[in-house]
Amino acid sequence: MTALAGLLTAAVLYVAATWRCRAPWPLRRTACCLAGLAAAGAGWALAGAHGDLRTHMAGHLLLGMLGPLLLVLAAPATLALRALPVTVARRLARALRTPPVRWATDPLVAVPLNAAGLWVLYGTGLHAAAAHRPALAALVSLHVLVSGYLATASVLAVDPAPHRRGVGVRAGALAAGTAAHDVLAKWLYAAPPAGVLAAEEGARLMYDGGTVVSLLTAAVLWRRWYVSRAVVRPAAAAPARPWAAWTPRTASPRSSTPSPQTPG
Repeated sequence: MTALAGLLTAAVLYVAATWRCRAPWPLRRTACCLAGLAAAGAGWALAGAHGDLRTHMAGHLLLGMLGPLLLVLAAPATLALRALPVTVARRLARALRTPPVRWATDPLVAVPLNAAGLWVLYGTGLHAAAAHRPALAALVSLHVLVSGYLATASVLAVDPAPHRRGVGVRAGALAAGTAAHDVLAKWLYAAPPAGVLAAEEGARLMYDGGTVVSLLTAAVLWRRWYVSRAVVRPAAAAPARPWAAWTPRTASPRSSTPSPQTPG
């Protein structure tokens, strides 16, 4: 119930911020936010089925991959910067430039930490321990959601990022994270946790579903890069006009007066 209340609160705050936004806010971003929060809520509930790996993995995909992707596309930081008062927005902008935030949103840090967290969850006894401790299960689900969001945000860079990595680095980080996720799914297929049901189906769902969401993320990354190149390309292709900066001298009144013509 606490998680549901938090997600509902986030939805209310987001919609209220769209009303206070100083410019019209795209409806598609609001739809992404609401859909992402709904996916996270459903994933939170399904991820609690620790004894059924297929149901648990469905929750993992919603909570740690699809939900974060939709929430990143909602651009919450951009909305906050536009909706908050100017003084508060400036403080938020300064906070986004601090070293801890830069470190947490670096794809070379966020993506490996996200993958490492999944390996710790399923490669140790943490998954089994969370099945008997609700508080631990809630912390694990929160970690999956936050780490998935930070990893996706660092790759797509939808919100302002003062020290954004190049598209090649972000694409490489996405490929490496996808590979680590796929290897973990194959390992779970070969050696599933003890005492779980539908282990093979769950591992296969993790592999197939993770591949689909990763391809969607890659498609969004490619489209953002292509659009940015389409904007820059005309300016780069424009021919240089060195004479554009030269301003001709204004002609004197005498020289601008037409000379009288001799009647023929």
